[in-house]
Amino acid sequence: MPSGHTLTPDIISRLNNLSLKARFVVEGFIVGLHKSPYHGFSVEFSEHRAYGAGDEIRHVDWKLWGKTDRFFIKQFEEETNLKSYLLIDQSLSMTYKSNNVTKLEYAQILAASLGYLMLKQQDAVGLTLFDDRIRVNIPARSKRSHLNIILSKMQNIKPGPETTIAPILHKTAEAIKKRGLIVLISDLFDDPDEILSGLQHFRYKGHEVVVFHVLDPQELSLDFTQRTRFRDMESGEEIITDPWHIQSDYQKSMEQFCNYFKSMCRQKNIDYVQLSTDSPLDMALSEYLIKRKRMR
Repeated sequence: MPSGHTLTPDIISRLNNLSLKARFVVEGFIVGLHKSPYHGFSVEFSEHRAYGAGDEIRHVDWKLWGKTDRFFIKQFEEETNLKSYLLIDQSLSMTYKSNNVTKLEYAQILAASLGYLMLKQQDAVGLTLFDDRIRVNIPARSKRSHLNIILSKMQNIKPGPETTIAPILHKTAEAIKKRGLIVLISDLFDDPDEILSGLQHFRYKGHEVVVFHVLDPQELSLDFTQRTRFRDMESGEEIITDPWHIQSDYQKSMEQFCNYFKSMCRQKNIDYVQLSTDSPLDMALSEYLIKRKRMR
């Protein structure tokens, strides 16, 4: 696998634009793979057979003809290009950061890298940006130029008010007609059971689903050393407390929160991946490629 230092979000976030970030992440990731778990072709070569009446000339293997002086046809296992849909939570809670990278910036880099990798494999990619409603919805396309459209929308994200995930998931599940891969990137700060209901809607429609649960390190640990004012970024509600008083109970609650999603997603055959904004992106890309390989 590639070195984690290469793909550290803090380093990547310093690059000029999202396109450069995505390219840096994906190319570095691919170079670091010892054995690629995927094939970057829409058809996979299978075997040869003798040329027969009615076969198209364009399928003749001319290199093999040069060696054998006989005509052979390349046989292929046809495969429909995968359609993938990136769903990004752009609500205000995603703008939190305790280091140099907000959850939203991490989600942008992750989604851009996934889009770059998907189109590199000739798959179609769509994009949905949402907070309490759908703000951007771009249908899935497989043209390389489509990436520029997607990255442009990601680059210009304007964080919305509150998070309302479940209705977005249900609406999107009804709108997408062709089965594909759904990738949700969110901190999941909403009603867990409602979110899971929305994710199950995709499964009911025949989609495969991957959830990237993006959290800031401090959201997991509450590792503050002095009396702190905490403010809900969406509701504005505030509380002042000494974190060490509540740290233990808080950590247990967060652990239960994440484990609940992990357990329920497993039951519903949904891939769940927890990511911290200081964790390298290669793990997320690996999860995607493993998922894609299983789908094939």
